[in-house]
Amino acid sequence: MNILVIILLSLAILLFLVSLFQPDKTKALEKEMEQLSMKMLQENYLLKKRVKVLEEELLITDLQGPLPKQNQVNRPNEILKNQVIALYHQGLNLGQISKQSSLPMNKVQQIIKTYEAAVGGHQRG
Repeated sequence: MNILVIILLSLAILLFLVSLFQPDKTKALEKEMEQLSMKMLQENYLLKKRVKVLEEELLITDLQGPLPKQNQVNRPNEILKNQVIALYHQGLNLGQISKQSSLPMNKVQQIIKTYEAAVGGHQRG
């Protein structure tokens, strides 16, 4: 009986000593959590910084006023120009082209005049 107690006691001491030399898994987990927390804080800081820059840019453009839309009205885009030229080649009159393209009559005339000057004369289909 005494031998059994001595064996169990020595086994307990041996297991205790082995456990002291085992790597601590909680420390590694704590370190990983700390790194993750720092990474999240850095990303949050960078996002706030970007939002601040964007807000400043928005504020600057608001102070400068709305962008002039006069150029957009005066200069139809290429799609509208191509539509006017296609309708012109189909034989439609200027009033019909103006109605279908939603452009004023003088813009339609200007587009056609520019097209004919570029192509070299009257090229109606």
